[in-house]
Amino acid sequence: MKKYIKNIRSYIIIIIGLFINALGWTAFLIPAEITGGGITGVATLIFYASGVPVWLPYLLINGLLIGISIKILGKSFGLKTIFATATLTFFFSVLQGIITEPIVNENFMSAVVGGILAGVGVGIVFSQGGSTGGTDIIAMIINKYRNISPGKVILYADVLIISSSFLIFKSIEKIVYGYVTMAITAYTIDLILTGTKRTVQLFIFSKMHELIADRVASEMNRGITVIDGTGWYTKTNSKILMVLVKKQESNMLLRMIKEIDPEAFVSVNSVMGVYGRGFDRIKG
Repeated sequence: MKKYIKNIRSYIIIIIGLFINALGWTAFLIPAEITGGGITGVATLIFYASGVPVWLPYLLINGLLIGISIKILGKSFGLKTIFATATLTFFFSVLQGIITEPIVNENFMSAVVGGILAGVGVGIVFSQGGSTGGTDIIAMIINKYRNISPGKVILYADVLIISSSFLIFKSIEKIVYGYVTMAITAYTIDLILTGTKRTVQLFIFSKMHELIADRVASEMNRGITVIDGTGWYTKTNSKILMVLVKKQESNMLLRMIKEIDPEAFVSVNSVMGVYGRGFDRIKG
């Protein structure tokens, strides 16, 4: 039952992320004629050149790529990629029909805000194990046959897509705005993913270590390691609790410690990565 609820929650979060991404494109980038990267960027180029709504080429190109990926890579991208493609197509079709005028008239502001929203949306989707497909699929297919990192393939593809806008607008300025959007989107995605995975390590020195450990285990469902220590100044033995929690859980833990032992000494450190049960899986 918990797994079922967790999956529903994950899909709801993905939907929210996709809506934010679509809003960034339809409210800021497309009205300002700014081309970003990915298959959405290709779809916007087709829209600028022919007037065909963005959702149609986006759906057709992604559908083709998903079909190819299933044949070549197997079910690597899973159900969430198909779900994300269909949902984002729906949001594009609705929002582009509603938003017909630029929300802001300054192109640089459109590039910045549109890039942030697009990055936040994609970052949220990635944080839930989803994917918007597109150039991700192309990168994985190429990587299977050539020793080229997916990141480089996506970067080269985005540069090519954005540069292609010159064929339509004959404007270097539009290309520059596209690169600004690409950089801001990439930075925002990294920021979202780093924030959701950030972990802190706490060392807790307290005479009431048993009560603290019991509450952490029962209320936060986190493991605790008890370490034997000796206070060099007092020459007395003590117990040290080591706990790893998500960044957003640390305030709750500190409040809990304060309730139990206001005199406790606590050291809080950021860690680069944590792998294991309750955290990330070891890859490779």
